[in-house]
Amino acid sequence: MSKLDRALGELRQMDDLAAQQSPIHRLHPLAKLLATVAYIVAVASFGKYALSGVLVMVVYPALLFQLSGIPARTCFYKMRLVLPLVMAVGLFNPFFDRAPLLWIGTVAVSGGVVSMLTLMLKGVLCLTASFLLIATTSIDALCAALRRLRVPGMLVTLLLLTYRYVGVMTQELAVMTDAYHLRAPGQKGIHYTAWGSFLGQLLLRSVDRAEELYASMQLRGFRGEFHYADPGPFRASDGLYAALVVGACALLRWVDVAALLGGAVVR
Repeated sequence: MSKLDRALGELRQMDDLAAQQSPIHRLHPLAKLLATVAYIVAVASFGKYALSGVLVMVVYPALLFQLSGIPARTCFYKMRLVLPLVMAVGLFNPFFDRAPLLWIGTVAVSGGVVSMLTLMLKGVLCLTASFLLIATTSIDALCAALRRLRVPGMLVTLLLLTYRYVGVMTQELAVMTDAYHLRAPGQKGIHYTAWGSFLGQLLLRSVDRAEELYASMQLRGFRGEFHYADPGPFRASDGLYAALVVGACALLRWVDVAALLGGAVVR
């Protein structure tokens, strides 16, 4: 199986994950969207030295992994290409901020090390929360929730069609790659002399496929407003979930829970 085929398989796996049944999957997409946005805002708002506060925020994705039935290893495997970039954000902090911030026994820990770990953890948690939202909510339901928040229909439709067209374009790329390898057996990859013509053909095929898709949408009644999947009524349990998550995020952000727990243990 080629890399492109594996990429297509992973895209289908995301749709399969969103189609599962669990207490989190059955929640209204608007409630999950509001909870995720509140969580990401709370995590991103922590100071650069607030490592203990960010560590406490791990509770939210840990609970969602348990309630949704999605293994944590699946999340980190899907994000394997993005995580190194996120982890590299604060790598140079220890070189610029060398002043000791805290002591662990006789070992001094500089502020740069603490801020590096804080930035890395914040990035990982925000990515994990976003993954859990996508893995428990179909793209159609998510777009419907965005429209309920009065996000412009053009932007929402663009998001939906881009998500759908990634698979179509990857499939076209896989067909072209297979055809190239049949004409150049034994060659690894695509020779640099063919890059220009290859990309040009991919662009032309993509434009032709996009026109065919748009024509089929018009035949089915598309007039600029997409009819997204109806996620159903917003129930009291959905509102309770969103309120609990928003309240918990606010509490963990403004109350130093780690210090309170540490003081209780010391006593």
